[in-house]
Amino acid sequence: MKYLIPALKLVTAAACLSASLTQAEPAVELSISDLVTQSMQVFDTPGMSVAVVHQGEVVHLAGYGYRDLENQLPVAADSYFRLASASKAFTAASVAILVDEGKLSWDDKVIDHLPEFRLQDPWMTAEFTIRDLLSHRSGLVGGAGDSMIWPEPSGFSRQEVIHNLRYLTPEFSFRTNYGYSNVFYITAAELVARVAQQPWEDFVAERIFQPLGIACYAGDVPDTAVANSAVGYGRRNGDYFSIPRNGIDGKGLMSAAAGGLVCSAAEMTKWLQYLLEQYQAPNAAYTVFSQQQLQEMWSPNTLMAVTNRTRQLHQTHFSAYGLGWRMQDMHGHKVVHHTGTLSGYQAYVALVPELQLGVVVLNNGSDSGARTAVVQSILDSYLAVPEPQNWIAFLQQEREEREQRAARRAPDLPVGTGEVLLPLSAYAGYFVDRWFGGIEIQHSPEGLSFRSERMVNKVGSMEPFADHSFVIRWHDPNVAADTLIKFQLDAKRQVTGFELMPHRVQVGSRHAYRDMAFSKVADSSPATVEAAGDD
Repeated sequence: MKYLIPALKLVTAAACLSASLTQAEPAVELSISDLVTQSMQVFDTPGMSVAVVHQGEVVHLAGYGYRDLENQLPVAADSYFRLASASKAFTAASVAILVDEGKLSWDDKVIDHLPEFRLQDPWMTAEFTIRDLLSHRSGLVGGAGDSMIWPEPSGFSRQEVIHNLRYLTPEFSFRTNYGYSNVFYITAAELVARVAQQPWEDFVAERIFQPLGIACYAGDVPDTAVANSAVGYGRRNGDYFSIPRNGIDGKGLMSAAAGGLVCSAAEMTKWLQYLLEQYQAPNAAYTVFSQQQLQEMWSPNTLMAVTNRTRQLHQTHFSAYGLGWRMQDMHGHKVVHHTGTLSGYQAYVALVPELQLGVVVLNNGSDSGARTAVVQSILDSYLAVPEPQNWIAFLQQEREEREQRAARRAPDLPVGTGEVLLPLSAYAGYFVDRWFGGIEIQHSPEGLSFRSERMVNKVGSMEPFADHSFVIRWHDPNVAADTLIKFQLDAKRQVTGFELMPHRVQVGSRHAYRDMAFSKVADSSPATVEAAGDD
């Protein structure tokens, strides 16, 4: 395919791989293919699919690298990836359709459509709107409640996620801070399902994908797409490893509305074309949702910080979250965009409406540098940036600096005695948190082990730390960082419960375990007792 785009200005491949590179290096024109290949090499990404839409036409569409390393299967333009959080745009669009139909309003109270909806604060419960669901301004810390969603597979239903919102403690005042939320997008999907009286996955398929002729999936994925899907990968000690828990196996995910849709770059071009057409043609009959609702989704709702880095790199003056989309100005143009990050998959969707430009990058790696280098290089070329940044070298240098900072912090871990004060068997038992569910601590000749009933990948070995605490070493280190478990005892020195926290010196309050408190309810889990009875 001919590349009908402005020349990309980068440095040579050899220079890009040099850690000492600066922007002063001489620039040369570089094709998208070279750009993608170099980005994948530098940022440890097995495969990538890239599409560019401009003025209504698909001007670049291609796959690169491998979607399956073990079987050496190449990525094609129609290979399927998880969209991760780029899925949120489709959730917002599903609401927009119902707004167009007069069945709800962006500013309707959530509780009017989901009477069971409850937050910790009764006033917030009464005032929380659909717009609040989609704009990350709840007052919760970023990622609050994610423990019910990831690591996949989740043992929680969407209804349980909504019920458990009442146990999450706000950190900020309502509508004052940006705090990224996945649980509220799951809530929005259930609200759509309630109003439309059909499962959200079916609604998206019938009201968005089918009218636009898009073969993407919010629910179960057909075998043909599974057979053409990418395996997600991470990299450790110089070697790739697959991450099957996030793989595309045909089953729809509870997390779909927040980050579980499956699509290809080829199919995403139809989505980009529709969005850009709706922006450009105010009086055109709409197939899915109106231009009025598109403008709502692409208008700021929650202000986001503009860092010195962003200001210098993009000449940015504002940054905000709309409804399912982020937006900011770059070099004098409004850019609407969203990334998606899931272990093993990376996505980046960006549009410059005034230029009728859309870019999508999907890959099966775990380093965001690859997607960012490709998207930002393409955007710079269309925005006619006079001195374009060498994004590969710039992001490589940033990564090296992060790794150096992490290496300096690594020795700064809590130091324990390596011993606990009770026999290991005294800490075993079945413990329950009111919203996260049951945990079984098992004692065996090998020591203690931790197993979550609801999140089956949360399994680890417990290493004595000090007093009545242990470090949990997860069997799959990609699941979570090492975690400290601290047991509580009563006056009889009997274990009554435990709490979890990150295993680091500076813990703070903004961690995944902040709202969990586990109480001991039995010496072993009901499942263990039942299994023993079966024997």
